[in-house]
Amino acid sequence: MADELIEVATRGGRVRGRRRGIPRSDVRSAAFLGIPFAQPPVGALRFAAPEPVQPWEGVRDATAYGPTPQRWVDPAGTLIPEPAIPGAATLNVSVFTPRPDAAAKLPVMVWIHGGGYVSGSPASPWYDGRAFNRDGVVTVSVSYRLGFDGFGWIDGAPQNRGVLDWIAALEWVRDNIAAFGGDPGDVTIAGQSAGGGAVLTLLALPAAQGLFHRALAISGALGDIPPQRAQATSRRLADLLGVPPTRDGFASAPEKAIGKHQVPAAQPPGLTGLEALRQALADAVPYGPVIDGELLTQGTVAALAAGTGAGTPLLLGSTDDEFAMILNGSRKTLRFVPPGLALRLLAPELPARRAYRRANPELRGSAALLGRYVSDQVFRSLVVRVAEARRDAPTWAYRFAWVSPTHDLALHCLDVPFWFDCLDAPGVPAIAGGSPPQALADALHGSAAAWVREGDPGWPAWSSRPGTTRIFGAEASTPDVSPDGYASVRALV
Repeated sequence: MADELIEVATRGGRVRGRRRGIPRSDVRSAAFLGIPFAQPPVGALRFAAPEPVQPWEGVRDATAYGPTPQRWVDPAGTLIPEPAIPGAATLNVSVFTPRPDAAAKLPVMVWIHGGGYVSGSPASPWYDGRAFNRDGVVTVSVSYRLGFDGFGWIDGAPQNRGVLDWIAALEWVRDNIAAFGGDPGDVTIAGQSAGGGAVLTLLALPAAQGLFHRALAISGALGDIPPQRAQATSRRLADLLGVPPTRDGFASAPEKAIGKHQVPAAQPPGLTGLEALRQALADAVPYGPVIDGELLTQGTVAALAAGTGAGTPLLLGSTDDEFAMILNGSRKTLRFVPPGLALRLLAPELPARRAYRRANPELRGSAALLGRYVSDQVFRSLVVRVAEARRDAPTWAYRFAWVSPTHDLALHCLDVPFWFDCLDAPGVPAIAGGSPPQALADALHGSAAAWVREGDPGWPAWSSRPGTTRIFGAEASTPDVSPDGYASVRALV
């Protein structure tokens, strides 16, 4: 059946989307792309809190993705295809729905993309919600300001502008999603990497409570940046740009110049080798949510331990090898370094080095050990810390253990096309090989759809049986539930 145009009325005005087919299904999916949820963050609004969108007359075309906060694409390539689309109206949402009918009242998943808070694109073909539509879920992909524009410390401007963008997008969903067939009282927030960190930040944020009802954090990377570090980064960036470290000073700098210098400015000068890697592990991300004392008053794990978000069910987990690939260039050198020495050099202040090695006996060489340590320090130990902080709050955990045939690792981002059941999407063969297992996508995506629809992914909760973890591996047809799936990282918690 040919695609057809379809219109929906939002509070801002009417939008025109496109209805299309879904592979392996007789369900139709309607896509409404690039709908603004706030005014373009340009001119006087560049470093401001998001302003409500101005209503428009007539019908707004929503058949193509809107402008992205990401302004350029990494020429070296990225693990996930991340288009950069020019234009000013970068604060927008894309809605995918099987039934654009206010009477449908379908569950909603709001997707927050990753990219280390400095890059990434909501227009990735991997984030098309058609497979979730097939399973009765309305899907919304949201954009937010990135890097310094979204998270840099600016005197005279509201801090955490990217976080305010997430909240504004969720408010747009609350006010408009019924027109697309979604239930504003049944919203799940989900995201991967920085997007998974965003999910945890929102879960622990008092100002966001009530805007969502479940959470899915995939390979979450937290910001929780101390204000002193954010302020120091801002001063270094101002020095590189040759402007005062004020709102007016940064507004006077060309966008390309800020984009060029923002990541170097976030790195303390003079660090090389292992010292630089240790600092990178300590800082985790160059930009991200800042503990500013107003919107964010404490760290995410501390807020969860204090009970914020305790009534919201959470599903979280990681891949087994997340960032192990960053050691690929050092494998030849590390062959000559004993694993114990390598770990001591990288983590001299880790008191439980021996316990950590005993918990990971399968990691024979230094490259394998350090790669796992990097992954555990940034991502996998966070799963345990969050689950234990929430105590008896409803929490489920998983691990993605399937090894990519092209990278020989269960690496970062590998699981995303399985979550979205889009194994035929552009870029998937580069990370998952030419024949990724559809049975694994059926299992992983099926658990996600069940989570959004019913709040039960299909295995016992960590909160009822601490340590319980569903492991998604090669034998996808045989569920593997471990009683303590993250035992190997406990020495880091």
